[in-house]
Amino acid sequence: MARIRIELPAQFPFATEIPLLIGHINYGNHLDNAQVLGLVSEARLRYLKSLGYSELDVAGRGIIARDAAVQYRSEAFHGEVMVVEMGVEDFHDYGCDFIWRLTDRGSGREVARGKTGIVFFDYQARKKAKVPEAFRHRFPQA
Repeated sequence: MARIRIELPAQFPFATEIPLLIGHINYGNHLDNAQVLGLVSEARLRYLKSLGYSELDVAGRGIIARDAAVQYRSEAFHGEVMVVEMGVEDFHDYGCDFIWRLTDRGSGREVARGKTGIVFFDYQARKKAKVPEAFRHRFPQA
């Protein structure tokens, strides 16, 4: 299998800090790989909130995760504070990608990077929906 390589933007428009709790740690005494997407989901929720949205209402539409790609770069440990930086790119008719990076606040060490593809969703009709123009226009560079 070819290795995943994720190119990051020069800068991210959003960042938030999330401390690593004992529930994020696995038997190897470091951040569990499965917990990384949970941290990213929390950061995405905070990012959307900073824009005046929620995951159920982004300019009148909800969002659902379509796919995710992760590159693990180093270990992270209980008590460290992760800085999760995030941006939006690669729009298509029904969605886009949230690109992100996790780093340890104390050392600056990169822990992981990735992107999560989302699709806009009409929960009443139970089907995918077009990207709301009000959302797309907030990211002219994407």
